[in-house]
Amino acid sequence: MGGCGMVAAVGWGRKPQRRGVPSVFRQMCSVEDGFPVSDQEQSVSLPLPGAFLDFLNNNGLDPSIYAVADTIPRYVRLKPGCESLLADIEAELRCKLEEVVWLPGFFSIPPHIQIAGSKAYQQGVIYGMDAASGAAVSALDVSPGDHVLDLCAAPGAKLCMLSDLLGNSGSLTGVDIARHRLAACCTMLQKYALGDCCRLFVADGTTFSLLPLRSCMDIKSGAAYGADNKDIFTEWTSKRSWKDRKKAFKARNANSSHQSQSTLEPELIYYGRHSGVVGLCKSELFRPRNDNEPSVSGYDRVLVDAECTHDGSVKHIQKFAFWGWNTLQHRVLDAKRTDTLMHLQIAKSWWIACVQYLQFNSCPK
Repeated sequence: MGGCGMVAAVGWGRKPQRRGVPSVFRQMCSVEDGFPVSDQEQSVSLPLPGAFLDFLNNNGLDPSIYAVADTIPRYVRLKPGCESLLADIEAELRCKLEEVVWLPGFFSIPPHIQIAGSKAYQQGVIYGMDAASGAAVSALDVSPGDHVLDLCAAPGAKLCMLSDLLGNSGSLTGVDIARHRLAACCTMLQKYALGDCCRLFVADGTTFSLLPLRSCMDIKSGAAYGADNKDIFTEWTSKRSWKDRKKAFKARNANSSHQSQSTLEPELIYYGRHSGVVGLCKSELFRPRNDNEPSVSGYDRVLVDAECTHDGSVKHIQKFAFWGWNTLQHRVLDAKRTDTLMHLQIAKSWWIACVQYLQFNSCPK
C-alpha cells in the first residue's frame, strides 16, 4: 500500500483494486477544519531529499505540488439545505465560492481565506474539508437507511458528511483509537446537529466487531432483561457527576496499565437519541455475536481512512521541510509503516461485520 494518496474501492466479495492517483487529487491542499497552514510553512522552499523524490516517482506523483501550496485552493463543504445562503457567505468571506463540479456540495476558495472566524463556520453552515475526503465518502455511495461504519473517524468531517447523507434513517458508528481526537468528532456532531443516529466508540479499528443496532426488533430493552437502572443506557449528556468521571478515569488507567488498546473492550463515549442505545442494557450492547449474525445484520457500508487523506500529505511534507528531514525515513518511507495498513484492510474482526461495500483510502503520513 505504498502509494501516497491511493484509493481502493471494493464491493463485498471482490478483490481490492490498486489505482493510481487522479491528477485532480494532486492539485489539492490539506484543510484542517478551520485551522490554516501558517504563512511561514506555506512559503518555505522545498529541497526534497533524494529518497523522497524516488518515492514520489515510484508512485506517479509530481514533486512540484509541494512547492506551490500558496496557489492551491482550499475547500469547504456547504451544509445541505443552505444553498440560498451562498451569496451571504461570499459577502462575509469576501471571495467567490467556486463550485467543484465533480463533487456536489463542495466549493473551492483562495488559500489565504480563513473560515474559522466567519459566522457561516461558527453556525455550522460550512465545513472545512478536503475534497479528497469528500470524494472517498461520495464513492461509498451511501443511501438513506444504510448502516455505516466509519473506522479512523476522527476528527469528524467525513462522519458529518455521512450523517448528512443518511438523514434521519439508518445508523452511523464512528470508531477511533485516539480518545482526544474522537472527542472532536463528538463536538462536530453536536455543532452541526447531526448526532441523533450516531454512536462513537474509542476502540482499535483492527479489532472492532460490534454490529449495528439495525432496528428495535433486533434488540431487547434493559427492562426486558430485568436489568437494574444503573445498567441501562439513559439519554446521553455531556455532563457527568464528579463521581462518574473519577470512576471512568480509574477504570481507563487500570486497563491501560496492563493492556494495549487493541485488547480493551470498546468504550462508548457518545450516542444519539435515535441510535438505538437509549433504553438498552449495557450487556446487550457489548454481547458477543454469533458467526452468522454479520451476514444478515452487519454494516451496509464501511469507510476506512487510514492514515490520512491524500492532500493532507502535502501539509505534512511542508512541516518536514520547515522542521528538518531527519525523521522522514521512519515516519514516511519506512516500509513497515505502509505494510501495517494491509493488516487493517484484511483484519477479519471488522470486515466480517460488513455486508455490502467497503471504501478504503490510505496515505502514510
